[in-house]
Amino acid sequence: MITILKDIKMPHAFVLIYSIVILAVLASYIIPAGQYDRFEDSEGREIVDQASFTYVEQDPVALTQIFTVVPEGMVDAAGIIFLIFIIGGAFGMINGTGAIEAGINRMVSLLKDKEIVLIPLTMLIFSFGGATFGMAESTLIFIPMGVILARSLGMDAMTGMSMVALGAAAGFAGGFMNIFTVGVAQEIAELPLFSGMGFRIMIQLVFVAIASFFVYRYGKRVQRDKKNSYVYDLEMKAESESGGYKFKDLTGRHIAVLFIVFAGLALIIYGVVQGWSTGTELAAIFLAMGIFSGLVGGNTPNGIADDFIKGAKDVTFGALIVGLARCILLVLEDGTIIDTVIFAVSSVLEGLPSTIAAIGMFLTQFIINFFIPSGSGQAATTIPLMAPIGDIVGIPRQSVVLAFQMGDGLSNYLFPTSAVLMAGLSIANIPYEKWLRFVWPLMLVWIIASGFFMALSIMIGYGPF
Repeated sequence: MITILKDIKMPHAFVLIYSIVILAVLASYIIPAGQYDRFEDSEGREIVDQASFTYVEQDPVALTQIFTVVPEGMVDAAGIIFLIFIIGGAFGMINGTGAIEAGINRMVSLLKDKEIVLIPLTMLIFSFGGATFGMAESTLIFIPMGVILARSLGMDAMTGMSMVALGAAAGFAGGFMNIFTVGVAQEIAELPLFSGMGFRIMIQLVFVAIASFFVYRYGKRVQRDKKNSYVYDLEMKAESESGGYKFKDLTGRHIAVLFIVFAGLALIIYGVVQGWSTGTELAAIFLAMGIFSGLVGGNTPNGIADDFIKGAKDVTFGALIVGLARCILLVLEDGTIIDTVIFAVSSVLEGLPSTIAAIGMFLTQFIINFFIPSGSGQAATTIPLMAPIGDIVGIPRQSVVLAFQMGDGLSNYLFPTSAVLMAGLSIANIPYEKWLRFVWPLMLVWIIASGFFMALSIMIGYGPF
């Protein structure tokens, strides 16, 4: 079964989503058209009147819309797409200084003989990377460092990979300020940007604590006896010293860059709390962070521009998939069948307690990530349906976003369709089946914890709405 999962060849995410666009066009000829009445509440948010659904005359979209809807979707999602490009470019400028890598390297080198502190602290730092700028692909550059560091502690490659990857995963799943996932989802759900931050920070810290305990306990078992390693054969072939990785020196320029980054993130958090931080202001702050970091870090203007382009290029996939996924929503709306789909799904969930429905929504998002392994793409695909369903069955929109965020974030390091996971395992030279054997107990605990948080979000009326 594990071998089948490893060898499975999924279609490219663009192919999969465009196939859904085509199916949506064809479905407009088959699914009965229907509509809900909608109204604006006191906050200006569009709400579905759950008792108003009626079937209307069939109005299928033209088959040519299979092609014309793509540029329409890109234009409709332009605000989110360019926000992603700007923030990706900003972090390209920051990463170009080497400050983040040098800072992490300095921290782990100072604590490399204190694993009881080092493992949780390393995972916590990487979790904040996942929670703020969506650290995913950029974890790959740290995996060799993590592997060699773990071996220097008498542990193994599995421990080193986990310190980096699972730390970032815990933060990505909390995502208190991740524009690529929470930001996209909240914009679609018409929620204030990064609202509900406190609850997500708590979730992130709990996920980090669970993962730290799990990784530390495994690492200590390997430290006591190498035969306890899931990659024992690999460890027998590898050197136990960290001579293969050069820890970069942390310079005064690096410290100044890190100060700029922390100050910028603090300003964003302040803006969120005060209610004045919008997508435009967010992009402006990130852009300023990137430019000032590049200048203070010693890069030339041309070098800063090159780093911006590289950073923007790294997020091209996620940015464009948002526009492509928006095409699905446009087709369903133009064909007047989106409300019929919402009515059908909500009818199934309506008889369930809202806590059970919320947990089911999380599990649904968890499974969907197998097919759409892109956080921003999954948000753009699912939130337009899930948000009104939540309105009808009594699930706050903030909980809808939470279900997506945890479902997407955690499963990125379980399913073999995740390019980041498979690339990381390749770098660490860890077979997927051994990773799955190692990680599934942690995933099970994380899933149970997620179910608890989903239920808790319903009980406390997680909001603002």
